[in-house]
Amino acid sequence: MGEPKYVVQCRSVKDVVEGLAFARATGEHLVPRGGGHCFAGRSSTDGIVLDLSGLDGISVAADGTATIGAGARLAGVYSALHTVGRTIPAGCGPTVGIAGLTLGGGIGLLGRKYGLTCDHLIGAQVVLADGSVVECDQNREPELFWGLRGAGGGQFGVVTVLRFATLPEPMATYLVARLPGTAAEEVVSAWQTWAPDAPDDLTVKLVVASEPGLPLEVTLIGASLLAEGPTRELLQEFVEPSALDLRRMPYSLLKEAFDDPRGLPAIRLRSEYFSQSMTPGTVTALLGALDGADGRRELNLHAMGGAYNQVAEDATAFAHRNERFLLEHVGAVCDPWVDDSWRIAHPEGSGRVYPNFPDPALDDWAAAYHAGNYQRLKAVKQTYDPDRFFDFNQAV
Repeated sequence: MGEPKYVVQCRSVKDVVEGLAFARATGEHLVPRGGGHCFAGRSSTDGIVLDLSGLDGISVAADGTATIGAGARLAGVYSALHTVGRTIPAGCGPTVGIAGLTLGGGIGLLGRKYGLTCDHLIGAQVVLADGSVVECDQNREPELFWGLRGAGGGQFGVVTVLRFATLPEPMATYLVARLPGTAAEEVVSAWQTWAPDAPDDLTVKLVVASEPGLPLEVTLIGASLLAEGPTRELLQEFVEPSALDLRRMPYSLLKEAFDDPRGLPAIRLRSEYFSQSMTPGTVTALLGALDGADGRRELNLHAMGGAYNQVAEDATAFAHRNERFLLEHVGAVCDPWVDDSWRIAHPEGSGRVYPNFPDPALDDWAAAYHAGNYQRLKAVKQTYDPDRFFDFNQAV
């Protein structure tokens, strides 16, 4: 894909409408861009990029409803909500766009307690391919609203405004523990049995990483809504007290504590959900393949369960409501290990893939992203974008 021919910088809904009209008149392919990155490159095109970064206003009503422009990014969202003592469950990356995160689901450190970001979406404004502007929620355009919650990224229209039911911002306990690389196999086996069933107040991610010439890094990273003492007790089967870093802070500061000042590296990622633990043989094979890299490689395991799984699979377009954890294989863009590692684990995976981690190499992407919701999504597409104005590889 080459550079965009045009970048339309939108400062209003009127700008979005005019950008779509220009695309229809010229026949140029158009994609909306909120946060500015996508693992599959869907936020760019050699046609027209509709840059929504100017639509970044944030306001909170007396009842706690947050109205957020589709160009807002998470750092700004958390900061604005913090000033009024509110928050939403969402991701950690400060530059991640709120629109893309929400429309693909939205997992994060509060998710096991409060669910996906899209579970807190209560309404949206959308500009359709014909230039009409519609408001959707449970009562207005309910099928469009259903589709936006988990499968809406660039599929049915350009989302310009999102409205959320917020939560009181909690205090949280930041946690990091660095464990011996020699214990990697034991820790992975124990984590996948324990973390998805841990109390919903606790979210612990496991990262196993390799770099050339260095021993494996094994790190627990996460957050707890419990105080330091109860959090330490929950982690005692994994961590020696001296290896555990716990810090109590407001949730918005917790997000800042996880920021990576290096920014988003050039990586390739493949992932899959698991509805049951991997067998010991698969864990051994995964860790054995991790070594010998020309660059950094990571296995990232994210615990699901909790509130994520307390919603029916067809209640929103996000279909992955019965999974225990998500396994990511993260490496350099050209590292063949990413595919090799994915193939080792795949026979024991559920076949489901998080829509916000799109994977161009999938064979049956419709089932992987959308499972039993795909046919209903096709009907939403036919209703709101029958001419497939919004189209990309693996689009509904």
